[in-house]
Amino acid sequence: MIRQLSKPLLWIALLGRMVLNGIQEAGALALFALQGVLAIFSPPFYWRIFVGSMINIGYLSLPVVALTALFSGGVIALQSYTGMAQYHVDSAIASIVVLAVTRELGPVLAGLMVAGRVGAAMAAEIGTMQVTNQIDALRTLSTNPIKYLVAPRLLAATIALPFLVIIADILGVLGGFTVSIMKLGFTPQGYIMATFNAVKPMDITIGLVKAGVFGFLIALMGCYHGYRSKGGAQGVGASTTAAVVAASILLLVFDYLLTDIFFSK
Repeated sequence: MIRQLSKPLLWIALLGRMVLNGIQEAGALALFALQGVLAIFSPPFYWRIFVGSMINIGYLSLPVVALTALFSGGVIALQSYTGMAQYHVDSAIASIVVLAVTRELGPVLAGLMVAGRVGAAMAAEIGTMQVTNQIDALRTLSTNPIKYLVAPRLLAATIALPFLVIIADILGVLGGFTVSIMKLGFTPQGYIMATFNAVKPMDITIGLVKAGVFGFLIALMGCYHGYRSKGGAQGVGASTTAAVVAASILLLVFDYLLTDIFFSK
């Protein structure tokens, strides 16, 4: 009888431990994020780290984001035409492309590309500093590691990603335009007119708000997992993987939440 009861109790204990660990992890992440945000608004601010992060996140991520957006816009046009031509409503392709790119695909695809490139790099860099005791050395020099390593990266990612999304929006629409003109028989004037009639400033604004939130989450996950690295090179590798996975999942979750907030009415 005792053995029969031990297994259910064991599963309950394991479930309770998982819940408690999840709550503890969420609390630690929230405190880390709060410390990072507060550090942005309190002096000193390390502008050299901020500018370098802006270049790394924004300028150096531009090629992969641009190519992703350009071909995604073309794919949307092709797929939309395939499904809509049979119902003779292919004139709505321009509207579908511009709304899909500005509201969703621009921010989401740019965020995922930056998460894979920049989030991993942040986690690896800060994680290496952690396991080699460089962060402890900063403390001995009376330098706050959160202010030096985390705050500039959080602000840089929050600012840089919206600029990347603006470029992604333009190139995504351009990809749909190019495919529609060259393969689907649209006229340039008609396509451009339909695009401007469909898009509204609010659509672009919503995409940029999403991009700012995504940038913050990507930098937060990269810094958080890197900061908590331990166990040498293997630990840094695990932190890098965890940062990319967590950033990608949070990005999709917050994409849904923000979409529900903006479009629930």
